[in-house]
Amino acid sequence: MTDSNDGSTEVLGLPDLPSYTLQQFPEKLAVIKLPPGAEIPTWAESSSLFSITATATETSLVCAGRSVPTKVVGAKGLTAFAVMGELDNNVAGVLVELLAPLAEEGISVFTISTHDTNWFLVPVTAAETAAEAWRRRGHTVALAVPVKPPRKTKKK
Repeated sequence: MTDSNDGSTEVLGLPDLPSYTLQQFPEKLAVIKLPPGAEIPTWAESSSLFSITATATETSLVCAGRSVPTKVVGAKGLTAFAVMGELDNNVAGVLVELLAPLAEEGISVFTISTHDTNWFLVPVTAAETAAEAWRRRGHTVALAVPVKPPRKTKKK
């Protein structure tokens, strides 16, 4: 990885990528493994990132960690970072650019991509180290203020 004069970086021979701004979310999350075709448990709570991914062999759930039962299998105590702004899905190397600093620090990461952005879940104990690794690469990390969805109005 090399730095260029305009503040972007070149990753593994890919075109220069811009620096990114990431939001660090305050709540602790969990990635839970459920059986294939499982219903979403009543204890699963929405958070800044709430995701359900189902395959033929498992159902994975990313949710608020505060009410996950202790005997449920999964990774708990995770901090979420999201890349701010809509990403161009045609640009190669975005994940490499943002994952390389974490790999260099030995930080494990769980990634999720949505239509508009990428999310990185790291252990709470490594969150500040991850933020500093990104900052050293020229990226910005800011604390996020979670946005609550608008309340539905009752019909009269």
